[in-house]
Amino acid sequence: MDELTALMSFLRKQPSLGDTSLADRRAAYDRAEKAFSLPAGMASSLWAANGLPGERLAARDAASGRTVLYLHGGGYGIGSPRSHRHLAAAIAHAAHADALLPDYRLAPEHPFPAALDDAVTAYRHVLQHAPAAQVAVVGDSAGGGLTIATLLAARDAGLAMPAAAVCLSPWVDLTNSSPSLPTDPEMADPLVKADEIAAFASAYLGPTAATHPLASPLFADLRGLPPLLIHASNAEALASDSQRLAAAAHKAGVAVTLEMTDGVPHVWHWFWPRLGLARDAIARVGTFLDQRLG
Repeated sequence: MDELTALMSFLRKQPSLGDTSLADRRAAYDRAEKAFSLPAGMASSLWAANGLPGERLAARDAASGRTVLYLHGGGYGIGSPRSHRHLAAAIAHAAHADALLPDYRLAPEHPFPAALDDAVTAYRHVLQHAPAAQVAVVGDSAGGGLTIATLLAARDAGLAMPAAAVCLSPWVDLTNSSPSLPTDPEMADPLVKADEIAAFASAYLGPTAATHPLASPLFADLRGLPPLLIHASNAEALASDSQRLAAAAHKAGVAVTLEMTDGVPHVWHWFWPRLGLARDAIARVGTFLDQRLG
């Protein structure tokens, strides 16, 4: 059995976490820090700025000043630097950069715009220590949507745009009007279920309309954003989010590259220690960033 077949079989056999408590779901996700180690040459340390905690990942071979601001996924309700440290480190390593992972506030305790406010705070901090030409913003799933929202908020605040941005399987439409799960269980997305993302969206939005452009950046004016790379799987429930985001960015004059991959799960990059296809994808992200960061 090859790596991808084994991974998909493993994921489909996992019990649904939909009926478990939010605390248990958060704890389960954060156990990734024990399952996955950092790439060689990467070191993690605690970081904080203006009351916002997080982690800094230092790369032994980082070019001076190069910084990746990484915004983790998890539906705005779960996830942390602990769950995504290994992925952020792999991307930073591939881009010869350091990384910053803000531990942004989660819903439902902190609904929109708390996560966005924290991400912008982290971006302002990065700009105080590195020129925008050496900065990239990267995020996966909800963090991919948060990446676009952060760029929009920064643009509207008059902040300099980073050199590039990357979205991995981004969730950019919280109306959830486009995702459709295949009827064939063998083709179903094992990681993203319609009812679960609807619950995450409701918790994050609170009284905010799902079409708010900073909550669902698919509905935003994307003009002026930096070069953008989007990765997604043709097999995932959020595939059309990536496709529609790429189309909207192109229409707005943004230099956008969309790469769709067959057969892999949502944010397959997360599984890089066990999946060659994930390591290949991260290498492509690294090349994209390496070519654009000063």
